Amino acid sequence: MNLHQRIEILVKLGEYLLSDDAAWQETKTKAGIQNGWFVPQFVDAAAAGIAHGFLQPDALKAFAHQYLPQGITYAPQRLGIVMAGNIPMVGFHDMMCGILAGHQLVLKPSSKDEILMKHIVATLQQWAPDFCHEIIFAEQLKGCDAYIATGSNNSSRYFDYYFRNYPSIIRRNRTSVAVLDASEDAATLERLADDMLLYFGLGCRNVSKLYVPRNYDFVPLLRALDKYSWMADHFKFKNNYDYNLSLLLLNNKFYMTNGTVLLTENEGLFSPISQVHYSFYDSIDEAALLQEQADNLQCLCSKQHIPFGKAQQPGLSDFADGVDTMQFLTTLPQQQ
Repeated sequence: MNLHQRIEILVKLGEYLLSDDAAWQETKTKAGIQNGWFVPQFVDAAAAGIAHGFLQPDALKAFAHQYLPQGITYAPQRLGIVMAGNIPMVGFHDMMCGILAGHQLVLKPSSKDEILMKHIVATLQQWAPDFCHEIIFAEQLKGCDAYIATGSNNSSRYFDYYFRNYPSIIRRNRTSVAVLDASEDAATLERLADDMLLYFGLGCRNVSKLYVPRNYDFVPLLRALDKYSWMADHFKFKNNYDYNLSLLLLNNKFYMTNGTVLLTENEGLFSPISQVHYSFYDSIDEAALLQEQADNLQCLCSKQHIPFGKAQQPGLSDFADGVDTMQFLTTLPQQQ
């Protein structure tokens, strides 16, 4: 298929992800049964994010043609992609870029997210039989020309070793932070609550650390977090909440809570599930913060950077870890 045909198929997929198609609805239900973190509202949020953020016709065409001008073709490569599974369909952007670049994709989805990803691929193959040999699944990614692997800091060491002789993008643990100045109104704080708790806070784009001015009043923020009070009835999230609350009590640590989320002062950027860290500041240099934490930060939410409520709404060019996936894929032949 040429680039125009690939774009048309992806746009059709965007419409499908927003549809009430019975097979798609059944797949989402199965995914929720297989992975308790994939509750219906979060699977729907992820599907809407992909459809609206990635698969709109004009935006997708402009994005693709930025890297693949009309008439320009590249030699297809065999690309292995190791996908994460912390939030629904988190590996879709890498797959989409591989499809646009025209490579043969060998996918290893996370066991936590294989139902959704395999259904999406099967749907693409049903619409376009060419994808039957262009997108395949494998337990072991051997014989590929290049690799994209997303995992933890621990697994990345293995990826670095196994893929050391090949062009690769290796992603590690990242998280997101927010800088508040105490002028935020209730609506803004509700948007920040989305940044913190959408997908149960499991994504690298979820805010796990707050920087607030000294003597900050946390009560309005705690009230805004009540938007997600239903999580207290989710058994996986509640288990984490109870465990982390016990640790804070045992260690005599000060904390605040609305009964669902724990806020505690901690210099660490990464916080456990159900808990968010905060630090006070007298003055803060956001540019310096970005530079100092370049290896750990996915998003900085503030009035000067990503607006509150937009952390989990990446666009086509919001590449994970700031590494341009399309640039990598369209220069693979030169890297061999």
